[in-house]
Amino acid sequence: MELNGHMRAALDEARAAARRGEVPVGAVLVSPEGVIVARAGNRTRELSDPTAHAEILVIRARCAELRSERLPGHDLYVTLEPCAMCATAISAARIRRLYYGAADPKSGGVAHGARVFSHPQCHHAPEVYDGIAEAEAAALLRDFFSPRR
Repeated sequence: MELNGHMRAALDEARAAARRGEVPVGAVLVSPEGVIVARAGNRTRELSDPTAHAEILVIRARCAELRSERLPGHDLYVTLEPCAMCATAISAARIRRLYYGAADPKSGGVAHGARVFSHPQCHHAPEVYDGIAEAEAAALLRDFFSPRR
């Protein structure tokens, strides 16, 4: 699938996360007008917070800015398939569309594992588009973990 500016920005956030020693996952949140309104890379180690995934950080930032727990009309671009925790937050925030790069067969919560959006208890399922910049996103993860194994 074609790489657009929003996924490029998410990849930039993933690279910055890797430079900080974090797992290289990046996310950007895009307003209904098509403007990037929040960007982040993972910060779980830096913040000593297991919930500080890139997706959670951008959702928190925008919700705080708007003083709302919901973000209808917003689109989320993330370099890796969201885990179950992040998928649940995406649903709760009522994100309109989710675009992600690499699949995560081990810890994913969208197409793998919990498949959060498929559950009858899921109140909102975004439109999901996968495989965007998949090779580049997967390479970032491979390059990060390779020397650590």
